[in-house]
Amino acid sequence: MRKLGYQLWLSMFTASLPAITLAAAAETSLQNLTGQDAPAGAVWLDTFDLSPVETGWGSVGAGKSAEGKPMSVGKQSFAHGLGTHADSVAGVDLKKTATRFVAAVGVDDETDKRGSVVFQVWVDKVKKADSGLLKGGDAPKLLSVDLTGADMLTLVVTDGGDGNASDHADWAGAAVFATGSSVKVVPGNFGLPNIMPEIASGDPAKTSINGPRIVGTTPGKPFIFLVPATGAGLTKFSAKKLPPGLKMDSVTGIITGAVEQPGTYEVTLAVKGKSGSASRKLVIEAGDHKLARTPPMGWNSWNCWAGAIDDAKVRAAADAMVKCGLAAHGYQYINIDDCWEKGRDASGEIVSNEKFPDMQGLADYVHSKGLRLGIYSSPGPQTCASFTGSYQHEAQDAKTYAKWGIDYLKYDWCSYGSVAGNNPGLDGLKKPYHIMDKALDNCGRDIVYSLCQYGMGNVWEWGAEVGGNCWRTTGDITDNWGSLSGIGFGQNGHEKFAGPGHWNDPDMLIVGRVGWGPNLHPTKLKYVEQVTHITLWSLLSAPLLIGCDMSNMDKFTIDLLTNDEVLDVNQDPLGKPAGRVADRNGIQVWRRPLQDGTTAVGMFNTGPEAADGTVQWVDIGVHGKQPVRDLWVQQELGGFDGQYTVTIPAHGAVLLKIGRPSGQ
Repeated sequence: MRKLGYQLWLSMFTASLPAITLAAAAETSLQNLTGQDAPAGAVWLDTFDLSPVETGWGSVGAGKSAEGKPMSVGKQSFAHGLGTHADSVAGVDLKKTATRFVAAVGVDDETDKRGSVVFQVWVDKVKKADSGLLKGGDAPKLLSVDLTGADMLTLVVTDGGDGNASDHADWAGAAVFATGSSVKVVPGNFGLPNIMPEIASGDPAKTSINGPRIVGTTPGKPFIFLVPATGAGLTKFSAKKLPPGLKMDSVTGIITGAVEQPGTYEVTLAVKGKSGSASRKLVIEAGDHKLARTPPMGWNSWNCWAGAIDDAKVRAAADAMVKCGLAAHGYQYINIDDCWEKGRDASGEIVSNEKFPDMQGLADYVHSKGLRLGIYSSPGPQTCASFTGSYQHEAQDAKTYAKWGIDYLKYDWCSYGSVAGNNPGLDGLKKPYHIMDKALDNCGRDIVYSLCQYGMGNVWEWGAEVGGNCWRTTGDITDNWGSLSGIGFGQNGHEKFAGPGHWNDPDMLIVGRVGWGPNLHPTKLKYVEQVTHITLWSLLSAPLLIGCDMSNMDKFTIDLLTNDEVLDVNQDPLGKPAGRVADRNGIQVWRRPLQDGTTAVGMFNTGPEAADGTVQWVDIGVHGKQPVRDLWVQQELGGFDGQYTVTIPAHGAVLLKIGRPSGQ
């Protein structure tokens, strides 16, 4: 293929050559980016170490797509480039030695015309190019940016506003013209300093009762609930008007038994301690399909231990949840993910492997602390990690879980694709979840039912129909800004399908020490990004399932996970998740109505620089002078008329409560 000289290359992008039409320049340039040889004076970006690149799913492909296939955009093949998945970010340290960046961008053809993304090129924190919305099947679009004198090039991909499913984004033919050899790929964080923001302590001085204000149960089935209470030297718990069949341990605050009759029961909880006393109402709803009246809160083993999980680590997690105070703020579930299964005995009953010698004994241990135990399976013959699934043994497995004392089931699609085929249709997507729903209904125990099938077939529209108490809306999350922002901000529009008993689940939390195996590391999220994570998940009514090693959490992580005013938003009994009401210059505003008549508002700065964010009263449906409270610092900010403005750090968030509670 013919090579162009560097000066001719540059001339294509100047206005001083009107004889060269835009179409001709683009055609020639695209041709120059498709082959094995780089343009004269340029170096392919995929020849650098790409490990610092953050991508919203999977890993970055060097000259390959997000799925590791040959790169193709709009049926045009490229031998070089970066294959990413929205949201993604890559930094290139230029050291003032580069003169131009070029790439042909678009959605990879492997998505079969699905997916929608926006490509952005930032130079020294200033956006220099924007592709506009590109969809699967669109022709590649040429981006060319002057880098003369620049220190940092940052390549950003955001989803097209409809979530990041199938957003396989190619920087095809990406090349940098540089005069030196010191250019390298670096984390694309725009040089954001990792400054710890001010948040309130999760250890309040006064005695208080926390956590959900409403819980559900099925009459006649075992019930367990630990009253979440904080304060120094708690000495006595009590409960007035417990429904018949329940009793409280006055020392531990654990309520057990089985409600005898259907109904709605308003219980008055009370606790005394050295720092005072506190009381609060708890509504217990007893009836069919009354579980998960608020989003589940707890811990899941996968993002921490993955296949290294065992009985000892689960017991340690239960111990840590109590010791570090998480249980006292409403976290209840200790969930085992994949890799516990051994196979089936002669009667077909599921058997745990040597790492879990006594599942019933493990459940008893977790229950002794007032907590609940979760487990994992698949509707297919095998789980994602190739252990035994529940296919054709659904009723038998459900009864085994009940016998062991299981309280939560994560049911992961995995190998069921081999049963359903490549195009199962909507009925085929629903079928295996219907089967397990019926099995759980008849197993004799309340088991929260979590569907995990990554959002296929718009599961948020029908998850409740097949008995789901929550359902994954997306692929797996990882601990980087691209994954967090792509998944989190892609939830807009799903809120109308969620409510008490059935919740959208954008996946587990990625704060603290995570690792997906025996070797853990501190989350790659910056402190302000972690605040954004918990703020958004709380507004979304998402399950709050911690994914870190709870026995090794620093104070910031504990404070992040135990701010009761933030958790109250997540656990609000009204159960109306937030939706986005404004998006101005990278500042997103999300609104959530609360049961007490006030409004929770999250403002998020998705840009690379600190910026002022404004919530306007017209956006959230209020008027006149309104009191504003900052929930992260737990402080009243005063009364404001018409709007409220605050400076938000890059990738950061604020969470506000606006208005006066009803009756005040």
